[in-house]
Amino acid sequence: MRPLRACLGAAAAVTLAAAGTTALVASDASGATTALSNRWYAAAPYLMPLDNNPPDAAAIMDASGLKAFQLAFVLAPNGGGCSPTWGGTAAVSSDTAVQSVINTIRAKGGDVSVSIGGYGGTKLGQTCADAASTAAAYQQVITKYGLHAIDFDLEEPEYENTAAIKNEIGAAKILQQNNPGLYVSVTTPGTADGTGWFGKQMLLEAKSEGFTPNNFSIMPFDGGFSGAASQTSALTNFNSILQSTFGWDQATAYAHEGFSGMNGRSDTGEYFTQADFQTVLDYATSHNMDRFTFWSLNRDRQCSPVDNNGTTSGTCSSVAQSAWDFAKYSVKFAGVTPPTTTPTPTPTPTPTPTSCKTAWSSTAVYTAGNEVSYNSHNWKAKWWTQNEVPGASEWGPWQDEGAC
Repeated sequence: MRPLRACLGAAAAVTLAAAGTTALVASDASGATTALSNRWYAAAPYLMPLDNNPPDAAAIMDASGLKAFQLAFVLAPNGGGCSPTWGGTAAVSSDTAVQSVINTIRAKGGDVSVSIGGYGGTKLGQTCADAASTAAAYQQVITKYGLHAIDFDLEEPEYENTAAIKNEIGAAKILQQNNPGLYVSVTTPGTADGTGWFGKQMLLEAKSEGFTPNNFSIMPFDGGFSGAASQTSALTNFNSILQSTFGWDQATAYAHEGFSGMNGRSDTGEYFTQADFQTVLDYATSHNMDRFTFWSLNRDRQCSPVDNNGTTSGTCSSVAQSAWDFAKYSVKFAGVTPPTTTPTPTPTPTPTPTSCKTAWSSTAVYTAGNEVSYNSHNWKAKWWTQNEVPGASEWGPWQDEGAC
């Protein structure tokens, strides 16, 4: 889940016998390798570059001081197979849209990491035959975009599949070995106890394979959480789990621990405000944690009305805020002071009005790729669906394509 200080040209390919693939050494015209510090990759918030009304990354950088972005999500093709796609539909091999976003960020001195997995959809760990072929698929992503960082977002339904998690953890280890200096994070759901049974099984798989990423991050939301105190308690408990699993002392466990929050209203109706983020940030920095990120920049703006009529949105936060308020906490975690004045924004073209598709029908059957309109927005089906209202859940079968 990020792009560099300079545009990347063709780079030297290094044969990797273990994965049967090649790795790209990102370089500028002078041949100097370019990357941000690990602290920036650890602070990169999630951004969906193709879905959920993507915001302008350059404008976020100007307003907040942010340099790193966690681009989401790489999945297996919706029709099956072991090749990387964006969201199950857009092949990485032929992508130009995400590459354009990356180029924009890198031209402004930033960089990106890419996140694989996420909630829902089919993951490559489920469809590839083994860890080596899973790694080979992800290596295509690293090579194409010249990545210095990657995130394994392991959650439902994949993390309930023992074979799939073995493929993912095995692939992460291969990529770490074959791409020296690659920043690797592993993100998984959080509970009040730290993480649940499947999260603990994932940690045991990592231990059995001798794999240690830069961090294991939990997502303490959507599990009966209420504000920052419940989140810091979960982080404390997760630290104990890391100690007992890997035999680390407390400080070592914190140095390999991360937080991945959700700004504003969560999927289950929990609320996390700017004050909650500050409290967790203080906890993370005081305990020398390795990562502080959140889902998502697409949501880091105020809804209208502010509470979004009591629903969770993929494109706004449902709390009172100025645009990119939450991004500034990531900037602080990276050790930088966000701007106090509003910079001159990067000009963006006036969008062309989009016509509405055929109205959604509760009785019709829709399959992946079908488009409809509902509530003055166009929506695209992610998979087979019938009588599921577009926008009822961010994680439902409908992808918001914006106002029409």
